[in-house]
Amino acid sequence: MEFETDAIHVGEEPERTKDGDVVSPIHLSTTFAKSTIDKMDDEFVYTRSSNPTRNNLEMKLSSLENSRYALAFSSGSAAQTSLLLALLEKGDHVVAFDDLYGGTKRIFRQVFADFGVESSYVDATDIKNVKKALKDETALVWLESPTNPLLKLSDISKVADLCHEEDIILVVDNTFMSPYFQKPLEMDADVVLHSTTKYLGGHSDSLGGALMTNDEDIYERLAFHQNAVGAVLSPFDSWVVMRGIKTLALRMERHEKNAQGLADWLNEHPKVKNVHYPGLRSHPQHQLAKEQMSGFGGMLSFEIRGTIEDARIFVESLDLFALAESLGGVESLIEIPSFMTHASVPEEDRKGITDTLIRVSVGIENFTDLKKDFEKGFEAVSES
Repeated sequence: MEFETDAIHVGEEPERTKDGDVVSPIHLSTTFAKSTIDKMDDEFVYTRSSNPTRNNLEMKLSSLENSRYALAFSSGSAAQTSLLLALLEKGDHVVAFDDLYGGTKRIFRQVFADFGVESSYVDATDIKNVKKALKDETALVWLESPTNPLLKLSDISKVADLCHEEDIILVVDNTFMSPYFQKPLEMDADVVLHSTTKYLGGHSDSLGGALMTNDEDIYERLAFHQNAVGAVLSPFDSWVVMRGIKTLALRMERHEKNAQGLADWLNEHPKVKNVHYPGLRSHPQHQLAKEQMSGFGGMLSFEIRGTIEDARIFVESLDLFALAESLGGVESLIEIPSFMTHASVPEEDRKGITDTLIRVSVGIENFTDLKKDFEKGFEAVSES
């Protein structure tokens, strides 16, 4: 079946339940009674280990990424932490993109560094930088593509080839693109990570994360840690994400249409210094974006001409764009990374993340209304 059909039907087939539920029911029970001791090895015994609603979501997630396995976690950070616990050990080394979500860098630098895991950061737009950073101890390469917040791309297939030559695991955070616009496993990545809080859920009302892989050994290690550590997605949140996924294709198309329109407009605006959006021909990796993604997504960032005060006035003057962290919901959000999502990153490591850089999660509202809201922001800057 095609993506849109899988998004609606996989894991929710009426014949999977005795009553023919068209929508997957929410199994809130934390434990499952058995008639005999012999049945204690059934699939469902205790919800931390396995839950019917979470399992249905994991089936749906696998279908979207075309993966053999999927695991759902209580947050994107929980998914990342469980992955690192499962795949790394003391003395290992990680090579990561230099432009990453601030929380990801915090986990590497302030959590796993205490466990003896070293991390290096490189401009992964050039595979030579990745290769140069590899060590004998390198066990994992971590990419975002596009990155957060500068929307830089890495050639996933080429990095995957390099990693596999060196017996290194490649992890790609695919949150910005969602499975609708990009499938890293089909480019030979070993593991794909999502914050389901974002586009998969799509309504800013459910916290969650997910890992997908085709590698059985990696899956077994991840599944053990999902159960043992216990950072699992709740049945209710699993159901909420399943409901959100049903409209993922429609939402992503509208996100992209609005983001492309704003990026084109901002790119010509006299009060804008530069715009970061893969759908722009001026983006240095526009061609790569066209090759490895089927769309350009709903995220963009731009640098406003002026000072941090101008950036502050702009974001605080808007009505439709909520000044808030996170992304991927139906509503438009805006933020200043250096003071919000990336505040935990040391200033000297914020390459390209200036105090006048503004990140935008473009929602699915009417485009004309969104543009008018931005015009209002620029007018407020001019009047200040």
